[in-house]
Amino acid sequence: MLFPIGDDNTDRINFPFVNYALIALNIIVFVLFQGFGSNDAFTYAFAAVPKEILTGVDLQGWVPVTDAAGRILGRIPLEATPIPVYGTILTSMFMHAGFSHIAGNMLYLWIFGDNLEDRLGHIRYACFYLVCGVIAALAHIFSDSNSVIPTLGASGAISGVLGGYLLLFPHRKVNAIIFYSVVQVPAFLALGLWIAFQIFQGYMSPAGSGGVAYMAHIGGFIAGLALIKVFAIG
Repeated sequence: MLFPIGDDNTDRINFPFVNYALIALNIIVFVLFQGFGSNDAFTYAFAAVPKEILTGVDLQGWVPVTDAAGRILGRIPLEATPIPVYGTILTSMFMHAGFSHIAGNMLYLWIFGDNLEDRLGHIRYACFYLVCGVIAALAHIFSDSNSVIPTLGASGAISGVLGGYLLLFPHRKVNAIIFYSVVQVPAFLALGLWIAFQIFQGYMSPAGSGGVAYMAHIGGFIAGLALIKVFAIG
């Protein structure tokens, strides 16, 4: 698998304040509020639960997790959400399940986000990021509407960043690791392989299985492709 580690920033003009702020905010939430992933009470209170979003009901206590046939597979300790459940669509975008989860997401945001911010401007980039994140979350929620398993992470919004980057900078050189060697490849290859992998894994993994919200990745990427030219006007 091709793993990006950097890109060409020689033409970047503006300092990416918003991108660095997003990275900092994700880290702060993970460290201070989630306790490096150990504060389950905070995570279960502020992560987005598809069934809560679609019913408007804040589920609490040991809620049963069922399969498509209605069989109980286990129970999950959902906490009371001190904000309207719809607000968890936003709060969940700044939360992560563990070190590898946040490290991978922040690396991708650090590599690809600054170029988009340079092109869009600070305010439009922030709006673009949040809109893509919301659309990505909704894509997952509607694809697994009865799920009570919390979803969290910045990957949906970052997928939108990747989709926007692919359209605006398709031939930009991306440094990547492949077979233990560092190579330079065009962005369309690096990101094309990435989204192809998400689609393949999403197809192979039934909704609600595997612990990865592939539909959020796909939905966010499509949102980025569809919206980037609108946000890039001007």
